[in-house]
Amino acid sequence: MNFIKYIIVGFVFGVVLTKAEAVSWYRIYEMFQFQSFHMYGIIMTAVATGLIGIQIIKRKQLKDIKGNPIVILDKEKGNARYWIGGTLFGLGWAMVGSCPGPIFILFGSGFWSVGIILLGAIFGTFLYGAIKDNLPH
Repeated sequence: MNFIKYIIVGFVFGVVLTKAEAVSWYRIYEMFQFQSFHMYGIIMTAVATGLIGIQIIKRKQLKDIKGNPIVILDKEKGNARYWIGGTLFGLGWAMVGSCPGPIFILFGSGFWSVGIILLGAIFGTFLYGAIKDNLPH
């Protein structure tokens, strides 16, 4: 029954993203056409929240739920892999009009055609897991 709290947080997160129109294909389309600030505002708010949260964790040396210190490692060096990965992620996002989080929200909202996109995302994750040892990391 420990997983209930995660389901509740996921449900609330889904409701918030839906009400903020962050799962709307039209909002995502506007973003990639540089016609609206809406999605950029949401993304910048998420980045700022994450930045503040990480700084609080590091400066106050917070511990996780089991009492272990939270250790956040520095990013590994290597620009190319981040540019290539980010470009592939962005192209996929632009082509289907949804990033991974909203895929689940849209599917849960009854947009069953998003199931095809969900299967593609799962297959892509499986494919990466199968070939990751052969990629230049």
